[in-house]
Amino acid sequence: MSVPVGQMLAVLRHVAVQRLRGTSRYPLVLMLEPLFRCNLACGGCGKIQHPAAVLRSHLTPEQCFAAIDECGAPVVSIPGGEPLLHPDIERIVAGIVARKKYLYLCTNALKLEEMLPRFTPSPYLAFSVHLDGPREEHDRAVCREGVYDAAVSAIRAARRAGFRVTTNSTLFSDADPARYHRFFDEVMALGVEGMMISPGYSYSKAPDQDHFLPRDRSQSLFRRILGGAPRRWQFNQSPLFLEFLKGEWDLECRPWGTPTYNLFGWQRPCYLLDEGYAKTFRELMEETDWEAYGRASGNAKCQDCMVHCGYEPAAVEATFGSLRGLLATARLTLLGPPRRRREEPTPLPSPPRLQPNGLPALPILQVGQRAG
Repeated sequence: MSVPVGQMLAVLRHVAVQRLRGTSRYPLVLMLEPLFRCNLACGGCGKIQHPAAVLRSHLTPEQCFAAIDECGAPVVSIPGGEPLLHPDIERIVAGIVARKKYLYLCTNALKLEEMLPRFTPSPYLAFSVHLDGPREEHDRAVCREGVYDAAVSAIRAARRAGFRVTTNSTLFSDADPARYHRFFDEVMALGVEGMMISPGYSYSKAPDQDHFLPRDRSQSLFRRILGGAPRRWQFNQSPLFLEFLKGEWDLECRPWGTPTYNLFGWQRPCYLLDEGYAKTFRELMEETDWEAYGRASGNAKCQDCMVHCGYEPAAVEATFGSLRGLLATARLTLLGPPRRRREEPTPLPSPPRLQPNGLPALPILQVGQRAG
C-alpha cells in the first residue's frame, strides 16, 4: 500500500471521531465534479452524455468550497469530465489545499504538462493520471492515438517538478494479465507514488455494453493479475480492497463513503448511479434509501459492481471495525498477500478491432476519479 502517512492519519482520525459520535454512515472521500466537459470521448464514458448546455457549465470555486466544508471528508477527488478544462481550476485546487484536504486531481493529462507552472507542489496535492493499460489498450480506450505517450510525458514532467503523481486504471474483459504485469512495472518505473485499479462499472449510457465483466470473471481476472504480485508494485488502495477484487475478502458496498457533488447537487446514491439529487449533504445522508443499494439489496444495478468508490469505504470500515480486519490489513501491509497457486486462465474475448470510423467497440471507463 502506498498512501501518505499524513493521509492515513487524517482518515484514521476522521473514522475515530465518527465512531465516538456513534455515526454509522459518514464520508471518507468527496467526489467533487466541477464540470462534465472533456477533451476526449471515451467509448465507455457514462459522464459525458449530457446535453451541450450542461457540458458548457461548471461549478464556481465558491460552490466547490461550500460542498467540501459541508461534507467534511478528509480526502477530495476531482474527477470529471476533464478538470483541467475548468477556467478556475487553479483557484479550486489552492482552496482545497489551504483547507488541508488530501486532493487527487484526476486527469487524462493532455493539458497537464503545459499547466504545471500554474500549480504548487504540496503534500496535499496529487495528480491522478488515467492510464487504462499499455499504450495500445489505453489509446483504444480513449479513442485517440498518442494519448498514452502524452500522459507518460506529463507524468515525468510532474515528477521532475516535485508533484505527487498516482495512476488510475480500469480493467475490462480484454485485459491480458501478462501485458498488465509489464504495464505495472513500467508505471512504477515512472516514479509514481502508487497505482489505483478497479473493474469498470457497466454504465447504461456507455456506447458499448459487450465488454463489462460480471463479478465472478472480475475476480478471476484480478486473481490472475495480482496473484504473486511483486512488492515493487505499490497500490494507492486498501489491502482489503485488493483482496476483495480477488474474491479473497467479502465486502458490502458503502456508497455513502464517497458522496458525489456536481452541477445538479448531491447525487443519489453514489458516483456511479444517477437516481436523483439532494439539495444538501444532510438531506443526502438522512433521506436516501441506502438499503435499496448494494449487492445485498438485490438491486440489479449493483450485482456486478466492484468499483472502488463503493468498496474502498467498506475496506476501511472492515479494517477499523474489527480486530480480524485490522490484523489482516497489518499482515497484508507488512508481508503482502499469501502466495497461491496461479489460477488457470479463463478464455477472455480477443481485443476488439477498430471500426471503419476509427472508434473502438471497447468501452474503458476512468474509474472512480473518473468512472465515466
